[in-house]
Amino acid sequence: MIEAKKVFEEFQKHRGDSIVHVQGTSGHHWKEISTNPNKDITLGSAMGQSTSAVFGLALGLENEKVVHFDTEGALLMNLGVLASIANKKPKNFIHFLLDNECYATTGGQPVPNHEEIDYAMMAKGAGYPTTYNFTDLEELSIHLEEIMDSEGPVFVAVKTKPEIENLPMGLREKRKARTRLETINDLRRTLNIS
Repeated sequence: MIEAKKVFEEFQKHRGDSIVHVQGTSGHHWKEISTNPNKDITLGSAMGQSTSAVFGLALGLENEKVVHFDTEGALLMNLGVLASIANKKPKNFIHFLLDNECYATTGGQPVPNHEEIDYAMMAKGAGYPTTYNFTDLEELSIHLEEIMDSEGPVFVAVKTKPEIENLPMGLREKRKARTRLETINDLRRTLNIS
């Protein structure tokens, strides 16, 4: 498995003038590395819908290279988008999938069938003409120029190390409800009001 930050560092060398969207927990790494933030797009918490949105952007901006860094958890919520992308054949669309085998934002629960699923094979089966699978950074680095120069749609599955942000909901410390008086007293202390 590869660290997402390392994937971005290698990709940045070949980005050129591409429009880039990064889905998921590794997005903060991209913000640190990106050398062209004016060409970066953010869709907030559009989990399950970002691929469709970025695909639409690629269709609308035919003369721009559009790169989407997806996550397996988000893609699993909308697998039908693979067939839609393959059907429309956007020549300017590069679709990376950062597969950390878990839902990192909600506590690291494993995605269904995480050990056996082959996303590149799914994309190939849906009709993507070019697909790749990487588990090694050096191998990915060797192929990045070829990937970025390929006519889309291109699908690139990359196994990444999970960066789990939270405990699962049931294990998180429950928030204590505050009374109105506690809130007012805290505000008074903060504002130095007696």
